[in-house]
Amino acid sequence: MLFAAYGVACSSGSNTEHATGSDSVPSGGHPQSNGGTMSPSSTSRGVVLFAGTSITAGLGLAPDSAYPMLIQRKIDSAGLPFEVVNAGVSGETSSGLLDRLGWLLRARFDVLVIETGANDGLRGIPVSTLRTNLAAALDRIKTKRPDATIAVIQMEALPNLGAKYTADFHRVYPAVASEKHVALIPFLLAGVAGDRKLNQNDGVHPNNAGERIVAENVWKSLRPILDSMARK
Repeated sequence: MLFAAYGVACSSGSNTEHATGSDSVPSGGHPQSNGGTMSPSSTSRGVVLFAGTSITAGLGLAPDSAYPMLIQRKIDSAGLPFEVVNAGVSGETSSGLLDRLGWLLRARFDVLVIETGANDGLRGIPVSTLRTNLAAALDRIKTKRPDATIAVIQMEALPNLGAKYTADFHRVYPAVASEKHVALIPFLLAGVAGDRKLNQNDGVHPNNAGERIVAENVWKSLRPILDSMARK
């Protein structure tokens, strides 16, 4: 039942759907900062841009409860000079990420964190397509923004499409991250996926308790990156 609910909940959105209950992503997936403006509030701070799906957008949560905003609090508590911008869009596949990449590349950012592929897996999109799209996105980003630091978040496919699909899907992320020389953040939903107490009624999007775990999952890998950049 959890897997069925997961499929219904995450595959129902289109690539231009907004996160319900969140003002963090305007039409077309244009990024906004935690201050609700189209650009970061201070040019003296570095910008960490999160590009992702409904999980990044914070579907079903208050705008300041999505994990990127929780990471902003961790950044502030650590005294690091960075501002988070959330550009999550519900229903987005890796093809959708490519479609809006031109707009994202117009934004100011120093670090780009990419969460993509969950909807590819739910829709049974060929793993080869995910790999091609992710590699193409990274190539475009590195060409346009060679000085930016890029991190890709590991996502996983549900087992209902078979062991081979699940295994091949898993291998895409470390393979592409290694090939393109970008950081790899471990599975976003580790410790949360499959636990009804940590998810909303749809069985897939974390609730507030689950979102705190998700934020910690990302923070463990992101903080060393930001610490290193802040020391330069």
